[in-house]
Amino acid sequence: MRRVAVVDVGSTSAHVDVVELRRKRPPRQSVTVKHKVSLSREVGPDGRIREESMARLVRAVGRAADTAARHGADEMVAFATSVVRDAPNRDAVLARVAEASGVRLGFLTPRQEAGLTYEGARAWRRPGSEEPLLVADIGGGTFELALGTGPRTRNLVSAPLGARRLTLAALPGDPPSPRDVARLRRRLAREMPALLDSLGRVPDGTAFLGASRVFAQLAAATADEAACLAASGGATTPGEHGAAPGVDPVLDLRRLRAALPELAAMTWQERAERPGVSRARAPHILAGALLAEALMDAARIGELPVCPWGLREGIALRLRADLRGGTNSAGAVERLRQPA
Repeated sequence: MRRVAVVDVGSTSAHVDVVELRRKRPPRQSVTVKHKVSLSREVGPDGRIREESMARLVRAVGRAADTAARHGADEMVAFATSVVRDAPNRDAVLARVAEASGVRLGFLTPRQEAGLTYEGARAWRRPGSEEPLLVADIGGGTFELALGTGPRTRNLVSAPLGARRLTLAALPGDPPSPRDVARLRRRLAREMPALLDSLGRVPDGTAFLGASRVFAQLAAATADEAACLAASGGATTPGEHGAAPGVDPVLDLRRLRAALPELAAMTWQERAERPGVSRARAPHILAGALLAEALMDAARIGELPVCPWGLREGIALRLRADLRGGTNSAGAVERLRQPA
């Protein structure tokens, strides 16, 4: 058994999962902790991470490293997503983090992130299945789609349509103007079919999964009370066939569309008071909702199940595969590994 800490540094938190890896068993998450970063509202218009935000980021990464060490991790995989990866001053950020915490933050390309997210979602749904599966991920900086029929896929697309990026570029104002909301809605309705087409033919019977906190929060925010109570019992470890026992969240297009006018009329603080929506994601949940609507319309699906496994679990699965034969199955993850 090997214990690995996966540290995912994004715009809302430095999220650390300590995962136990065994050769013939699914990865087992023993610890998960989020250390708040909250960069979404404080990154400059040019994407530069300001001094105060940089200091908070450095502290969060240091705490994540302490969490990994305290829980006996043998090694760490530490990476930052688009908010740091795309920042003009990212080299200065990386240097500050390394100097203060000893953690060397690395990066994955958007396509690598999409592939690993697919692997995590595939393992959650039905490991070993050849069922066609399409996984969608709404991040802060990018929107990603991955289509496949096996444990890995090369049918990937990544577009600079993340919820935070769209909010900054297309939804100024708090709340944004109805004209800006309508303009972004029309734009996404035009662009989404082309993104799906770029994956190639989507086979009949393809299962769709949403694999991001944006989808999960939209499902919770638009669900009725009974669905919320049922979803709250969902598990975070896959069952015998991959899918968890209990009820997992489902995003319903009809409910989402009905909620859009209300979300669009709210300030971000008002959205944060809505059940299911966190303060960290409230500023850009409207853009995420418009993306989700465009996807479901273009794909002609009325319900989108939300998968709790994604990028971090995909990384853990790659590392577990590496245990089995020493064949460097970790691939793109290999360069992110370091002592805990």
